[in-house]
Amino acid sequence: MPELTIKLLETPEEMTLVEELQRLVWPGSETDVVPAHVFITAVHNGGLVLGAFQNDELVGFVFGFPGLDFTPDGPRPKHCSHMMGVKPGARDSGIGFALKRAQWQMVRKQGVDHITWTYDPLLSRNARLNIAKLGAVCNTYRRAEYGEMRDGLNAGLPSDRFQVDWWVNTRRVERRLSKRPRRPLKLEDFSKADLHPLYTPLFGTRSLPRPPEHFAPLEGRLLLAEIPSDFLALKEADFALARDWRFFSREVFETAFAAGYLVTDFIHDQGRSFYVLTDGESTLE
Repeated sequence: MPELTIKLLETPEEMTLVEELQRLVWPGSETDVVPAHVFITAVHNGGLVLGAFQNDELVGFVFGFPGLDFTPDGPRPKHCSHMMGVKPGARDSGIGFALKRAQWQMVRKQGVDHITWTYDPLLSRNARLNIAKLGAVCNTYRRAEYGEMRDGLNAGLPSDRFQVDWWVNTRRVERRLSKRPRRPLKLEDFSKADLHPLYTPLFGTRSLPRPPEHFAPLEGRLLLAEIPSDFLALKEADFALARDWRFFSREVFETAFAAGYLVTDFIHDQGRSFYVLTDGESTLE
């Protein structure tokens, strides 16, 4: 693989490259492409656009800007990480992780300790990066966050999203971003503890997982909630089934978050994908 270089983007010419990359990552809707002048304005006012290059070609970017958390003690600054994209064909090669690690370094230098962003909770690739590898946590489920989306990846489904919290100065995050990160969790780690999933998907004639009618009562310190291991392939094969998963998982996570559970980890093992939910005031260590 060609050597990867991460750099801070600042010029109009660089932002034009980001425009072009968006069209590859989210094809089908020109109106959803963030224009170069918005990126320029953001970076001149505390925002960050970072680019990943291989052989002088832009293959990935991450974009964020200053925001506020509204707490009982008043507003607190945060960094709102709004977009990250990696060129098709270059995914699953560590580019997203490298971009987020660079963003982590830059935001800490700005003196900010909190980064938030959203992602589709049914996308296991995103969950592996955001939750398992980066150490973000989540207890916020946003229904139809972006309204009706028209790009090729999102069109037709409610744009439900997790909003994750990345506490950048915690040992939890620092360990995951270290040169010796922890190994990925396996299903056997939980089976040894006699921990069972909240529900088991059903399989029909085409071997596509279907959500069950119900899920078990929320009991215990740890819960496992399964999602399809390849939701985009499932959506392409059976759009109605993809909608069923959207509404079923919405009920699962909204119920869990209302009961005080927090997404703290993610497992992708033996062709299956599970969120780990922890009860109560879970440590961020």
